Amino acid sequence: MEPVDDWRTAIAEAGELTGPIAAAVVDEHGDRGKRAIEAVGEGRVKRYRDFTVVVGHDDEYVIEDGECTCADATYNLDADDPSERCWHAIAVDVADAIGAVDHHDMWYSEVREFL
Repeated sequence: MEPVDDWRTAIAEAGELTGPIAAAVVDEHGDRGKRAIEAVGEGRVKRYRDFTVVVGHDDEYVIEDGECTCADATYNLDADDPSERCWHAIAVDVADAIGAVDHHDMWYSEVREFL
């Protein structure tokens, strides 16, 4: 199989996460890409009525309009560079593209207080 140049286009066309597409995600995003793929594979991308949430190992992170509430996105990434994304935001992109988002018909803002 040929290498993938743009994983976003390739995954949209394939509708699934193939080996070459996963390799392209990791090539572009390094460890963040690997962690994103793991999160999608483990079903940790969840969509509520009000937010999309990625369950991390220590907390849950809200992703809204491609922006994440995690410390990595807040402190480590260049906000002016759209290619720099935390693994939570990458996971949402991948899960959306392959239909792997876990949908919950409830408000996260109400559920969060019980977690």
